[in-house]
Amino acid sequence: MYVPLFYIMQKSWSLSKTSYSLELSIAFGDRLALAHPAMTSKVANSSGSDNADAKLSPSGLPVREVPGGYGVPFLSPLRDRLDYYYFQGAEEYFRSRIARNGGATVLRVNMPPGPFITADSRVVAFLDARSFSVLLDDAKVDKTDTLDGTFMPSLALFGGYRPLAFLDAADPRHAALKRVMISLAAARMHHVAPVFRIAFGAVFDAADAGLGDGPVQFNKLNEHHMFDFTCSALFGGTPPSKAMGDGAVTKAIKWLGVQLHPLASKIIKPWLLEDLLLHTFRLPPLLVRRDYADLTAYFAEAAAGFLNDADKAQSGISRDELLHNLVFTAIFNAYGGFKIFLPHVIKWLARAGPALHARLASEVRAAVPNGSDITVSAVDKMPLVKSVVWEALRMNPPVEFQYGRARQDLVVESHAAAYQVRKGEMLFGYQPLATRDERVFKQAGEFVPDRFVGGEGRLLGNVVWSNGPENSEPAEGNKQCPGKDMVVAVGRLMVAELFRRYDTFTADVKEMPLEPVVTFTSLTRAKAE
Repeated sequence: MYVPLFYIMQKSWSLSKTSYSLELSIAFGDRLALAHPAMTSKVANSSGSDNADAKLSPSGLPVREVPGGYGVPFLSPLRDRLDYYYFQGAEEYFRSRIARNGGATVLRVNMPPGPFITADSRVVAFLDARSFSVLLDDAKVDKTDTLDGTFMPSLALFGGYRPLAFLDAADPRHAALKRVMISLAAARMHHVAPVFRIAFGAVFDAADAGLGDGPVQFNKLNEHHMFDFTCSALFGGTPPSKAMGDGAVTKAIKWLGVQLHPLASKIIKPWLLEDLLLHTFRLPPLLVRRDYADLTAYFAEAAAGFLNDADKAQSGISRDELLHNLVFTAIFNAYGGFKIFLPHVIKWLARAGPALHARLASEVRAAVPNGSDITVSAVDKMPLVKSVVWEALRMNPPVEFQYGRARQDLVVESHAAAYQVRKGEMLFGYQPLATRDERVFKQAGEFVPDRFVGGEGRLLGNVVWSNGPENSEPAEGNKQCPGKDMVVAVGRLMVAELFRRYDTFTADVKEMPLEPVVTFTSLTRAKAE
């Protein structure tokens, strides 16, 4: 019971890092805030209030010290980890700290996993759209080894190489690798629709067959068939389920799990055991060495043509390093993204109900007559389908976090104030709060299917799931996802294929930390014309 004891103790007292003095307990602070609403704001900004009139940001906002704090070393990061994963959940973790600091959306907080995996849990969190945009500015933020946040997985998981996603945009190797990945995405784009049609057919043929015996979970079908889709779309050739057998998906997920276990939760019961196993010590790469060797051997063969072309083009990257980057791109970036993203799309469609389904079916069937294939260019002419996918990406970005280190001292602006951030500090953004910012979007916390139809498309610059604005493009010198357009295209293709095949559907949704579990309860086939 040592954990609850630490937790209670930390709820009573915290040690401010900046002043090294004991602060009021959280309980007393809450009572003061209820009695005097202005008190919380005054306390939150007290460190910078004396100089607020003396220093203004370029847009005229008062510059303050960042509110919040980190508490007692070791104990506070441990307490905060329990809050984050078990007692509050990610969103409430941040909202409670915003409220505790008078509504400030730039805060000093601890981020999991904490002890003993992370040596330093301290971050400056950006929790609104305006401050979050700093994390997308490569001139201000260094993203070396910050993909997973406050810890870096062992390079033994990647063949001894540092993958593109862990390189800063200013690193010379970044430009060389990014150039190759952009060329891969562009060259294979015309394969996406026909290969997806096969995967979609396999998923929903199985769903139709299974519904005769009861509800059918979408996630399991998506998990299996989207791995084949990803590899076939990117490289062609034999899909992994045939080349490696049914264990191919298991190998890929195990490899992802050993990388990301410090960020996972709600997998093992009881939670205390899960916290000990997943969040306290790193799992050794040895656990998946054979699985990774099998995956690498598969990609060496499947991507041989692309690797040969890269050799001829003298990309500046060795064949072996490029191979390991392709494994990472295909499994972590592409497959991992689809595994999370597509259940969210189905979730929002299920919740929207028959009225939206009818509108989507009408748009799809008008654009693509019976007997014609749905193509990437065809879905680009379906404004409601496009809007639904962008709205799903706004509500649930596949990667919720952004991290980076300040390249120099910065003044970071939120909507209401400006804050001084020091060179070298770890900066963090929780994207769901940034992309649901009420100052930017009306009904920001609601799924609005036609939000991006017509003139509202101007808001696309605030959809930043790809590590950049939706209306900008990946380039060698930025950190925006090289497969951005492919991800969006797959989302559109799924919606279009779904509503050409079905008039409507129903599903149960269970929210989970990583992806919702979506279970079909009915699928109503389109009426024959």
